[in-house]
Amino acid sequence: MPNTTLPGSNWDVPAELAGKTICQALREFLPDQSWRHIRKLVERRRVTVSGVLCLDVARRLTASETVFLADAPLPPPPDDGDVSILHLDESVVVIEKPSGMVALRHVAEINWPIKRRMQQPSADESVLRAVGAATRSKRNLASLPPKLRRQHVRSVHRLDRDTSGLLVFARSLEAEQSLVKQFAEHSVDRVYQAVVLGTAEAGEIRSRLVRDRGDGLRGSTTSETDGKHAATHVEAVEPLGQYSLANCRLETGRTHQIRIHLAEQGHPVCGDLMYRGPFGGESAPDESRVPRLALHARMLAFEHPESGQRLEFVSELPADLASFVDGLRADCVAGGAKAQESGDS
Repeated sequence: MPNTTLPGSNWDVPAELAGKTICQALREFLPDQSWRHIRKLVERRRVTVSGVLCLDVARRLTASETVFLADAPLPPPPDDGDVSILHLDESVVVIEKPSGMVALRHVAEINWPIKRRMQQPSADESVLRAVGAATRSKRNLASLPPKLRRQHVRSVHRLDRDTSGLLVFARSLEAEQSLVKQFAEHSVDRVYQAVVLGTAEAGEIRSRLVRDRGDGLRGSTTSETDGKHAATHVEAVEPLGQYSLANCRLETGRTHQIRIHLAEQGHPVCGDLMYRGPFGGESAPDESRVPRLALHARMLAFEHPESGQRLEFVSELPADLASFVDGLRADCVAGGAKAQESGDS
């Protein structure tokens, strides 16, 4: 997700351009530019659609999306080398997913040519290639039993594209059924770290989440029957001036749950372009200059589908978020020193 402070131009996609390709839309927005130049803008990482880098010149738009043209090339998307395998056996594979990568290839994209898919790989596909490479390597996992060479993974939960951190895939039907049951029974422990505006209050956030709160976004409803129950347990970790670091433990795992709950409490996640406050309330601006969504899946624990052993994995903040947090800490120290000097004078 590009920083919203980047110089460039934004356009909301009008209804008459819905269904058109990104190049067709850009030609409407930039009528003086040639088709060749328009294609180059996409291929050279200058274009995002609703905050997501677009490299596919055939990508079709909807009327609810926003096209952004950056003045300079944006960072390249993550690739296979950015996916780290933390655990691999015949039943499960646990990885660290980078921000900017979808967990699963969308069903409409499965039959795309490999070259097109490799422009922006998905985590499940990257895992398959990594497992295949690892099982062939004498230096890595050559001693694994032949069953580990099965080239298939099954999704049991997801992370948003821009959320980094721990993700588990099942490698057999039996493992899938076991993990799905554990998620349904809320026996899987999941803790996320987030950098938020203000200081998130420690405690429980419970609500019922609906797909459309009234403005096209997911959110909480006051109805006691609509939507699905969602519960997030929040722990304040560290104040960072105007911001703070918080741990969020999921009791349930609804789509965008943490982002919605924190935003509705007045503490939107830094870098979240979508959820900036409660429905009908004031939308808090994001002046943090964070490089991407500041949300990271830090801890994951579950029972192994075969052995029953409790497995726990921890993933520290990746370099981009760690650097951002360090910068906020430095600002706090500098601000404290300046206040001290003013008090002494």
